[in-house]
Amino acid sequence: MSALAAVGESSNYLVRLFALARASLAQLVHKPSHSRRAQAARRLARHSLLITATLGAAIIALMYALDAREIVLMPPRGTVGLWPVRILTDFGKDAYVLGSLAAALFAVAIISAAWRGTSRSRLLRLGMRLQFLFFAVLTPVLAGELIKWMVGRGRPFVGGKSNAFNFEPFAGIEAYASFPSAHAITSAALAFAVAAVWPRARGVMIVYAVLIAVSRLVLLAHHPSDVVAGALIGVVGAMFVRYWFAARRLGFTIHRDGRIVPLRSARGHLKRVAREPSAP
Repeated sequence: MSALAAVGESSNYLVRLFALARASLAQLVHKPSHSRRAQAARRLARHSLLITATLGAAIIALMYALDAREIVLMPPRGTVGLWPVRILTDFGKDAYVLGSLAAALFAVAIISAAWRGTSRSRLLRLGMRLQFLFFAVLTPVLAGELIKWMVGRGRPFVGGKSNAFNFEPFAGIEAYASFPSAHAITSAALAFAVAAVWPRARGVMIVYAVLIAVSRLVLLAHHPSDVVAGALIGVVGAMFVRYWFAARRLGFTIHRDGRIVPLRSARGHLKRVAREPSAP
């Protein structure tokens, strides 16, 4: 936030807005400065490999044991009573989530360029968090789209029968864009990112991600292995973005053991210290 706080106090609003946008982007690409980033990188590598190995094994098992069976267990496509599920699943659509975050970021930039003092600093802190959420979702979504194109897995309804191994690599069409689930990527990434910034929201966000994943199965848009793969890509992608921000001291800090935690404001830190009993 220091780079944003240092934006010049020009009397011209447009000049301040442009300077704010430039500083906001520049701090994302400057050289990492946190002294404990190596510990965080090692911890990230361990956790990423563990999650990938565990869920990767689950994906393979699901392909053979459940994917084809799940298709016949779900309601037929177009069932009238599924309209609430269709509404629910849109809350995990990448375009809607990223569009909402981008709109919130734009609003923060417009307002903060006009404000001064403490109110502006608080708004900029919110902007930093929104920036993290945006890239934590965007990065795995883009990776997922590339994998979809390369794998070319047919959706459950393609081919007219329960076939979990219906692949047309590089087909580039919606019917063969089942693996991984973009909704699962989006919801898992957003759930991880929100919980990383506001840990108390972890429970609510887990429920959100699970509901979006289940909705994709009920609507026969994906196989079970598709949503597990989407969750894997979403979480790991968001983890890498969190490390990127922490290594540059943007919204996060790194503990001695490599754990990445939200960076609290100096005011909050002083209040916490004031409440602690002094040493005898």
